[in-house]
Amino acid sequence: MQIKGLQKTTLLDYPGKVACTLFTGGCNFRCPFCHNASLVLSPNDVTDISEEEFFKFLEKRVGVLDGVCITGGEPLLQHDIIPFMEKIHALGFAIKLDTNGSRPKLLREIVELGLVDHIAMDIKNAPEKYPLTAGTDLDFDTIKKSIDFIMNCGVSYEFRTTVVKELHSLDDMASIGRLISGAQNYYLQSFKDSGDLICPEYSAHSEETMHDMLSAVKPYVKNAELRGI
Repeated sequence: MQIKGLQKTTLLDYPGKVACTLFTGGCNFRCPFCHNASLVLSPNDVTDISEEEFFKFLEKRVGVLDGVCITGGEPLLQHDIIPFMEKIHALGFAIKLDTNGSRPKLLREIVELGLVDHIAMDIKNAPEKYPLTAGTDLDFDTIKKSIDFIMNCGVSYEFRTTVVKELHSLDDMASIGRLISGAQNYYLQSFKDSGDLICPEYSAHSEETMHDMLSAVKPYVKNAELRGI
C-alpha cells in the first residue's frame, strides 16, 4: 500500500465523525486543477509511510478517532486496497473512501464485502466535458456505472465537484444535476490554489457565481450545498 501522507485528525473530511485522512499515491486522471499534483505526477518522489507505522498510529487512536478517510491520488489503484481496508475495519474504525469513479467493479466488490461506510465520488464535469476536465481520454460509461451503483448500493455517499472558472459553466452544472438527479448529497467546492497544481493557470468563480451554480443544480438535487465558501 502506497501511503504518501497522513493527516492525524480531521473534523471536516468525514461527515459527522472525528477521523484521520490517509493519502495514497498515483492516479489515472490528470485533472489540470488537481491540488495534489505531487501525488499524481511523481508519487515515487514522496516519502512513504509504512503500513506498520500507520497501524501503530491507528491502534493508539482506538476510542479516540471514529473513522479513517482514504483519499489520493486514486485509492482504488492500490492493488492491496481490500486487505488494507479489512485491517482498518478489524480495529473498529469506519471508513470513508474517496474515488474518481473509474473502477466500478472494484468499488462494487468493496461495498459487497462491507468494507466502506461512506463513499465520496468526484463528479468532474458534464459528460461531454469529462475528458477535458479529467485530463485524459476515458469511457464515460464507466463513470456512469459508478454513479448509478453508488446511488443504489445502500451505503452513505456524497458527490462533489471542484468548480473551476475556466472549466465549468451554469449549463455544465445543470447537466451535472441531471446526471445525478435525486442524489443523497452533492457539494460544490470552489477551486483553490494549493500551490501544488498540475497546471497553475486556473481560477475560481466569484462567490456570487457559485451561488448561481448551486441554483442551477437545485432543481435536480435537493440536498446540494456549497462547501468551503
